[in-house]
Amino acid sequence: MNKVVRRLVLTGTALALTLGASACGGGEQGAAGGGDEGQAGKIGILLPESKTARYEAFDRPLMEKKLKQLCPQCEILYQNADQDAAKQQQQAESMLTQGVKVLILDAVDAKAAGGIVTSAKQQGVAVVAYDRLATGPVDYYVSFDNHKVGQVQGQTLLEALGDDRASGQIVMINGAPTDPNAAEFKAGAESVLKGEVEIGRSYDTPDWSPDKAQQEMEQAITALGKDNIIGVYAANDGTASGAIAAMKAAGFANNVPVTGQDAELAAIQRIVADEQYMTVYKAIKPEADAAAEMAVALLQGKKYDKATATKNNGSKDVPSVLLEPVAVTKDNIKETVVADGFWSVDEICTARYADACAKAGLR
Repeated sequence: MNKVVRRLVLTGTALALTLGASACGGGEQGAAGGGDEGQAGKIGILLPESKTARYEAFDRPLMEKKLKQLCPQCEILYQNADQDAAKQQQQAESMLTQGVKVLILDAVDAKAAGGIVTSAKQQGVAVVAYDRLATGPVDYYVSFDNHKVGQVQGQTLLEALGDDRASGQIVMINGAPTDPNAAEFKAGAESVLKGEVEIGRSYDTPDWSPDKAQQEMEQAITALGKDNIIGVYAANDGTASGAIAAMKAAGFANNVPVTGQDAELAAIQRIVADEQYMTVYKAIKPEADAAAEMAVALLQGKKYDKATATKNNGSKDVPSVLLEPVAVTKDNIKETVVADGFWSVDEICTARYADACAKAGLR
């Protein structure tokens, strides 16, 4: 396990949620299979892609660590779909054939993943929807309050624009149209931005691809003119990187404020260097821990009693845990991602960013 993941154990901001620990033992007979004392079984983890750094660097190792802690004798199966819904379907079928009792599913395409959920339930396999809410008879869901994520992004962008918000237009580089979270981010942002600033262009970015985000930003620059663009709503740090690359190539005289999400290392460094204005920090450890606790509870036929919210996925109201997002700007990097051990000062402040870090008080 890399040193960054080990440090995540120190999670200590207001984001951290005390989710408790589900013991690996006893309980009533459940749909996911039995309640014998000390029961183990196979738990499958299906993640959607690897373009976003968080999944392989954080989500997977944190979930696996928690699962092993809660149920040392459980066997963990893992697959990443590389943003291919058909591939994820095949991976799920393979795990079902191998006898998993619970699936932790972060869907590539939430609607298409309904087939995975239905097939699992037909075979008596429970499903935890992770980060993205798949359709179908999902047992539990854990994510962040995605509408609020968009609101936080939109509000922080407006604060960055200040009195200049009437002097031009913004561009919205939204997430993938197949990801229901992206629609919620967009709706949350629009609820804050509309009526406060003119939205010149808005794009939905296939596969959350930074390259496609860069192409979208290039189209916006051609359509609106670089002198008329005063800000960019980018749904995550990858799309932010694409938008920033397009603006650099177009020779923008000033760095316009750009939003982001996921607190990727490159994004934190861009924030220090005044290339990106903000990102949304979503503490992954409590999310991964909750998913693991839900999965083990289901395996043991227990009720997970910390799902205090519900989220409708078109099929049912799914018992849910919805965590709180936090805006990170240059002013609070030290109090958020550094204080939590998500990134260290040494990791952020490489030689290239040494001067910018000194100015930001990170040394």
